Amino acid sequence: MAVAPPSYCFVAFPPRAKDGLVVFGKNSARPRDEVQEVMYFSAADHEPGSKVECTYISIDQVPRTHAIVISRPAWLWGAEMGANEHGVCIANEATNAREPAAETEAFLGMDLVREDPGGLDTPVSWASSRERTCHKTRI
Repeated sequence: MAVAPPSYCFVAFPPRAKDGLVVFGKNSARPRDEVQEVMYFSAADHEPGSKVECTYISIDQVPRTHAIVISRPAWLWGAEMGANEHGVCIANEATNAREPAAETEAFLGMDLVREDPGGLDTPVSWASSRERTCHKTRI
């Protein structure tokens, strides 16, 4: 089983960050030649019963999504990292599983960054988001 290269997140709080700002960042363990897009999506209301097309599967859409800025590989729906309009920042981290992933299409860890309860799109508070950790694994 191949081992994923390390990826790391960091956060700097005042007084280490200037002007009272909080700085959040992440390096990417993605292939060097893979295009990373920085995208903005406006907050939106969605029809009851509607679906959202994730990277490989469709899931039920939440009634309202937050405005988000994300960085993602161009080929997928999810996000490597991002922030929403409420200041919640999330990034995924590579993990190495002891068991091989199923060979079926699944919801990716990068999709979780964007849509999971506590993800950037989903309307929850910072207090509930801060306890969550998303990993780059298939579920």
